[in-house]
Amino acid sequence: MSIKTEEISSLIKKQLANYQDQVSVEETGTVTYVGDGVARADGLENAMAGELLEFSNGVYGMAQNLESNDVGIVILGDFTGIREGDTVKRTGRIMEVPVGDALLGRVVDPLGRPIDGLGEIKTDKTRPIERKAPGVMERKSVSEPLQTGIKVIDALVPIGRGQRELIIGDRKTGKTAIALDTIINQKDKDVICIYVAIGQKESTVRANVETLRKFGAMDYTIVVSASASNPAPMLYIAPYAGAAMGEEFMFGGKDVLIVYDDLSKQADAYRELSLILRRPPGREAYPGDIFYTHSRLLERAARLSDDLGGGSMTALPIIQTQAGDVSAYIPTNVISITDGQIFLDADEFYAGQRPAIDAGTSVSRVGGDAQIKAMKKVAGTLRLDIASYNELASFAQFGSDLDDATQAKLARGQRTMEVLKQGLHQPQSAAQQVVTLFALSRGFIDKIPLDDVQRYESELAAYMHANHQDLYDDITKTGKLPEGDSLQNAVADFSKSFQTSDSQKKAAANK
Repeated sequence: MSIKTEEISSLIKKQLANYQDQVSVEETGTVTYVGDGVARADGLENAMAGELLEFSNGVYGMAQNLESNDVGIVILGDFTGIREGDTVKRTGRIMEVPVGDALLGRVVDPLGRPIDGLGEIKTDKTRPIERKAPGVMERKSVSEPLQTGIKVIDALVPIGRGQRELIIGDRKTGKTAIALDTIINQKDKDVICIYVAIGQKESTVRANVETLRKFGAMDYTIVVSASASNPAPMLYIAPYAGAAMGEEFMFGGKDVLIVYDDLSKQADAYRELSLILRRPPGREAYPGDIFYTHSRLLERAARLSDDLGGGSMTALPIIQTQAGDVSAYIPTNVISITDGQIFLDADEFYAGQRPAIDAGTSVSRVGGDAQIKAMKKVAGTLRLDIASYNELASFAQFGSDLDDATQAKLARGQRTMEVLKQGLHQPQSAAQQVVTLFALSRGFIDKIPLDDVQRYESELAAYMHANHQDLYDDITKTGKLPEGDSLQNAVADFSKSFQTSDSQKKAAANK
């Protein structure tokens, strides 16, 4: 068999035409130190701040310190398999996480990897965990309310879409419960929720996820969990990862609620990393940039201008205090960054006032702008009434001889505090809250025995649903109190028919 020279020549020419000369160049370094979730490596001359780096065993790290002779790396995973002398290479990518609708209903770690056992998350979208916050001209004012479903918050410290409202208090005073109730209340309100659990026990996170699932809230919620068993770098990046996931929806024109539970533990993790990276400690051993760590995170919450789609991201950071000390370093930092705070008082909590919100210390700097007109009208004097009652109550305990006017004020104050109590995971619609506070402000509850106040409230809601749903619908639709005396007459009719427990006992005795 003979092969012609021309055929061989044309075959070689074809192969040469398809030949592509690709040279792969990777910048690698050598690990010089490893321990406590941190590594140092030399040889990475062109590494970028926040760049994702890959160790020889497949574990990733993030460039944190760029120094003259080496790079400080925080290790995002198990660091026990990394040894001095191992190679580490640049990826050329800034630290990023997967984002998109595929994450809804899932529990993920700070790297966006599923940890709920429900299989792979199918999304090809990613976002860098660090992003410059929207500028002044990219925002518009906060004016649309984000209802929490909790009477005392929606009446006294209203939260607007795009606001940053701090939840602060001692441990075990109900901070997480408020955040979960707010997420549960967003059902059917077209709000995407993200719950970032930082440094909590895995059993606690599981219980919170089951609570959200029970109330159908996981359908629109992403849970990012960096549990107490994770290394400090994971706790540090968790809030930024959650913010990146939220920004995907915000820039898509949607409203987002993100809860950081809690930033005290993130600050502790960052302090640990900084000290190991040999950064100089400052006040209370926190590094000097701890303020910047929280401010660049919380500034990402915003209500975008119409040109950018009009989406919003509302942040509810949680901070834990020690013995109610809001003057400590981290609490004062975050108070100064946020647009108000909801302060939970341990003494009130243990006295049975739940949620234990201190009306005197809690404030919203957005205020009435993020409150429907009906609520503003019925809750106008509520804060003053509570302050007046607290002052009278502390005075009254020193003497029993009180005039009738003082006793009437005390009785009214007691009923006000009773109305503001609310059961766990029982958020209320704005219309129901308005009608309850309307009954309180118009004096319908003044003659109700204290033990019957909460039953009066629940039976009033049932009565209104059954007989005056149109009034509820009117408040929901317009955000205003119904015109005329229709609401006054409806509440008056119910109050006449309401039987106190005393009258019920008498009726039962007569039978």
